[in-house]
Amino acid sequence: MTLYIDTSDRVKIIIALKNGNKNIILKSFLAPQRQAEKLLVEIDKLLKKTGQKLSDLKKIAVMEKGSSFTALRIGILTANALAYALNIPVASAGGRQALVKKGIRVVVPEYDRMPNIG
Repeated sequence: MTLYIDTSDRVKIIIALKNGNKNIILKSFLAPQRQAEKLLVEIDKLLKKTGQKLSDLKKIAVMEKGSSFTALRIGILTANALAYALNIPVASAGGRQALVKKGIRVVVPEYDRMPNIG
């Protein structure tokens, strides 16, 4: 089973559990400026709703491209951390070839513009 994470939008998060290309369950929710607080909680709720556990995950796919620097960073950090902790592959869900095939075990974000920091 694959966990799909999309935090590419500034206010909306989409998460899903997939079996192959088929969605088992998909959830989208608004989290303006609260992505870090809500993402793991909502992933946990999604797993519980389907009777699954983190240990049932075999792969994590995450959107790596979008316009919100912070939102992307939160989604990618969460995906990479979960994949590392569970010792499962993480891959780009943005249409590019899976980085796992290249031997890369993390997903690197692609921003539409330079970060606006400070």
